[in-house]
Amino acid sequence: MTAYRGLTWDHPRGYKALEAAAAQARDLSLTWDRHSLEGFEERPIGEQCALYDLVVLDHPHVGEAVAADCLRPLEELFSAEEIAGWRDKAMGRSMVSYHYAGQHWALPQDAATQVMAWRRDRLDAPPVLWDEVVRLSETGVVAMSLSGPHAALTFQSICAAHGGTFRNRPEAREAWDLLSKLATKSPHALRSLNPIGILEHMSRNDDVAVCPLVYGYVNYAPGGPLSFADAPRVTADGPVGSILGGTGIGVSRWCKVTPQLLDHLSWLMSDAAQRGFIPEHEGQPALKSAWRDPAVNARWGGFYADTYATLDGASLRPRHDGAIAFQTAASQRIRMGLDAGEPADPVLGDLQALFERHRPASAEI
Repeated sequence: MTAYRGLTWDHPRGYKALEAAAAQARDLSLTWDRHSLEGFEERPIGEQCALYDLVVLDHPHVGEAVAADCLRPLEELFSAEEIAGWRDKAMGRSMVSYHYAGQHWALPQDAATQVMAWRRDRLDAPPVLWDEVVRLSETGVVAMSLSGPHAALTFQSICAAHGGTFRNRPEAREAWDLLSKLATKSPHALRSLNPIGILEHMSRNDDVAVCPLVYGYVNYAPGGPLSFADAPRVTADGPVGSILGGTGIGVSRWCKVTPQLLDHLSWLMSDAAQRGFIPEHEGQPALKSAWRDPAVNARWGGFYADTYATLDGASLRPRHDGAIAFQTAASQRIRMGLDAGEPADPVLGDLQALFERHRPASAEI
């Protein structure tokens, strides 16, 4: 029997369901190692794929993986009908996010995006519009997620809510003005926290009532003081502004694929696993059927129904080779601009230059 090794991330949402599924699999030996949430960026994906048969990744790494030729395209492993079925059943653009250079490079086993986290004991209802968030921020109860890559992701989400991207100057100026107002009022002590840290803080302390854009973790929804809601909009009928997250399972180019392994991966994407096994083991499924399921929502505090529209309309991040380096540099520039109180145009000009610097000529975005 072939023994497989996989690499996932060290949070219950990232490993519990995968480890439990591997433990009960017949005719398959699969163990999962874990690394930190930030571990995605600590080692090039080509090196990870040289060490592991299966690698959990997020979609901005796809261009790098294609350039390194370190993943097997799903088209080599599964039928066109299976792939089309997963694309149709997946939440929002979760499956599409792993389609690059004409092929799919990972199975979207987990779906997430930036949504709103709020405390039920501090507010009667979550804010719906960004203007409401700004008014709340005047009381010091609004925290912004700006650590690591999240400065760029939060800014891109606000740009999307204004109907553009950071490369569309009029919309980006409006987004920068909004982010600047909110960052000034955001508790500085939380600036270094990643999404898990922010949600942990909000779960244990009542000083923050709202984080308007934070990657949703269903694990914090049931039982505690936190609820989740759709991301704010600029107008009631305006676009949702959120940047897709989630993770997919990629198969290393050097993996010795067997029918048993493919059956296991297919089962993880099945309706039964996505609506039953994965939520039961603290995972966050990727299929629409799970997000709509009344029983799943009842068990997990309505998390899925309350954030469905945001995930369904979430935008993709750049995925070209160099996208991760751009995301890192852009976040640093955004934090510098916010700390210095800079106006929009110098920051936006630098972001455009960073984007072009880290994007290979003629590369797909």
